[in-house]
Amino acid sequence: MGPSSRPHREPTRPHPLGAWAAFMFCAALAIASPAQTFTTLVDFNGANGAYPAASLVQGTDKNFYGTTYDGGANSPPACNYSGNVGCGTVFKVAAGRRLTTLYNFCSLTNCADGFNPYAGLVQARDGNFYGTTWGGGANGYGTVFRITPKGKLTTLYNFCSQTNCADGFNPSALIQAKDGNFYGTTQYGTVFKITPRGELTTLVACGGQPMAGLVQATDGNLYGETFDENTGTVFKITPGGKLTTLLIFDGVDGANPSGGLIQATDGSFYGTTQNGGIKGYGTVFRITATGELTTLHVFHHLDGAFPQAGVIQARNGNFYGTTSSGGADNTGTVFKITPTGTLTTLHSFNGTDGSDPAAGLIQATNGKFYGTTTNGGTGNNCNNGYFVCGTVFRIAP
Repeated sequence: MGPSSRPHREPTRPHPLGAWAAFMFCAALAIASPAQTFTTLVDFNGANGAYPAASLVQGTDKNFYGTTYDGGANSPPACNYSGNVGCGTVFKVAAGRRLTTLYNFCSLTNCADGFNPYAGLVQARDGNFYGTTWGGGANGYGTVFRITPKGKLTTLYNFCSQTNCADGFNPSALIQAKDGNFYGTTQYGTVFKITPRGELTTLVACGGQPMAGLVQATDGNLYGETFDENTGTVFKITPGGKLTTLLIFDGVDGANPSGGLIQATDGSFYGTTQNGGIKGYGTVFRITATGELTTLHVFHHLDGAFPQAGVIQARNGNFYGTTSSGGADNTGTVFKITPTGTLTTLHSFNGTDGSDPAAGLIQATNGKFYGTTTNGGTGNNCNNGYFVCGTVFRIAP
């Protein structure tokens, strides 16, 4: 049964192409970058998925697993908006670039299994993958699901199951914490805990719009961000639900963090802001557990712009990430940044090899980096022929 009434605030459907679409710029001048080995592994064509907006995960079987926001075999009116194709997929990429679609969302009547998975997957200790859908489900406001490596999907929770959607709606990515439970956020402004059996507890309503998942730090607490108009915050929450705001961005030091945080080997947290900074194109920052902020890099468009994803720390101690715009062809970049803030552009996308990456990177067991672009590639056109459907890529610095 759904709630007796809906919340007054309607959800904002995120588009996988992200905030960069609101900005148009002249073509950037080419910039020098060291030689890299870049390979496009998959070109999405709509039928096999479209617009991958989330990072990949490497499974224990060494294959890569991910989601596409659109595309796939099913395209009912519930999710076929603005000419987009399909309702999203879960996919696997095996050795030799072979892509397998494990699940097509909206396979059940009224999209009871959810649609538009905006976030990626996490492989849990039981070997299965857990994730969320932005919309659909029994109440139309998103789900938490479990899927086996062979593609059997089980819906664990349907959001907006409580009166006035007190449990939130439009969930983001999950993490599995040390206690074995999963933690996540919703666009409605909640932080929740959910057991592997689907029992959900709302820990706190944080007031902002958390667009990314959480990270559990070595102190056992959870850290995250909210994406708020012209500002945004970094917050800490205990597993019991005590919330502390560590930082409020003021625009000059960054704005609109949307990629999530990581805790580095030095104990500090690293992340990006999608906007803000002196140039307005976003930043890379470091923040301590007590809220002391250091801006490591301010993007200036030629070296990238509007990073929607966070960064990862590689085995060599440096950080790697993507920007959704900017670079030599104004279609996004892959970058490396040292802990002291020296940034190197490793790759500028040119459209045919992908463009507009909204997701971050992972470093695989072979030491190489893997990621997705929401647009570009050589697949069939999506969205009424205006956008190309995105890619999976590998880069070996």
